[in-house]
Amino acid sequence: MIISGPCSAESELQVLETARQLAATGKVDIFRAGIWKPRTRPGTFEGVGDVGLPWLRAVKEETGLPVTVEVAKAVHIDLALKHGIDVLWIGARTTVNPFSVQELADALRGVDIPVLVKNPINADTELWIGALERILKAGIRNTGLIHRGFSSYSKNEYRNPPMWQIPIEMKRRFPEIPLLCDPSHICGNRHLLRDISQKSIDLGFSGLMVESHIDPDNAWSDAAQQLKPQDFFHLMEMLVWRREQLPETDTHAELTALRGLIDQLDDELVNLLGQRMEIIDKIGVYKKNNNLTILQTKRWNEILKRGFARGEELGLTRDFLTRYLNAIHLESIHHQNEVMNSDEVKVSGLNHSEKGIKHVKGQ
Repeated sequence: MIISGPCSAESELQVLETARQLAATGKVDIFRAGIWKPRTRPGTFEGVGDVGLPWLRAVKEETGLPVTVEVAKAVHIDLALKHGIDVLWIGARTTVNPFSVQELADALRGVDIPVLVKNPINADTELWIGALERILKAGIRNTGLIHRGFSSYSKNEYRNPPMWQIPIEMKRRFPEIPLLCDPSHICGNRHLLRDISQKSIDLGFSGLMVESHIDPDNAWSDAAQQLKPQDFFHLMEMLVWRREQLPETDTHAELTALRGLIDQLDDELVNLLGQRMEIIDKIGVYKKNNNLTILQTKRWNEILKRGFARGEELGLTRDFLTRYLNAIHLESIHHQNEVMNSDEVKVSGLNHSEKGIKHVKGQ
């Protein structure tokens, strides 16, 4: 499923000409345009409003493309339905607020229209799931998800870092629901679109939402991330679409054997982590008996240094090792925190009661 069109509907001419050129590429399934634009700060362009809805009706009539808009209020849904909008999407600034999503869900009861749910701005899987569940409970069965990246305070090459583990988890939990990628909002510029689009395809995403504009440099919103329709066509031509499954007639012997090795190694890794935590518990008992702090900065730096050196030899990236070692370290702190703050700890460190555990902050 490929969705494309301008970030914002600016004029009837701009909307129709963009739609004509996109339709001519033969690469678009649904035409998009922002009618209401919830912006981060007031004073910026917040959309033309419902005056732009007839322009989208004209797109349908002239090009035959279905059209989609973002909705953030119940009144938006009512107006969109009256103007024959085919698909609705809920944006990241709305998904983050359960009250707003519930208002939309209540307005959608009894309505038969596809609804796409973008991830919330902040990296919160449960919040994304909650928004989807509210729409499903309203009786909407034709749903989809859109991954548009997550806000971050740190400097990054992406406007909204993709944090792929979150959409991957959504795909795992809801394999039957289409998952699209919005590389325009992830990248924030048109130069990175190909890499992010291809990555999402390689991860088994169901399609893309890519912003396109007849004059992107002079767009009224998000100019840097939009493509001219002809550049959109070239992007689509460069992408390689892959199958998630082999045909039933193909043999899977090699793939099955390799996956068997992965399963075996994963089992060994989990067993080793369990053994490591048993030793961590013993160290916790030692620290408690000797009145030592849980966090030993010098020792932690030694672990990182050794891990980075060994990982480099094995071709593992520092970013991966940092996240991996930090996860182990946090779990180790949690184990030792329980040991050191339990009223009942055996000397072996293998049997400590959970009674009387205190939650100590700042460790």
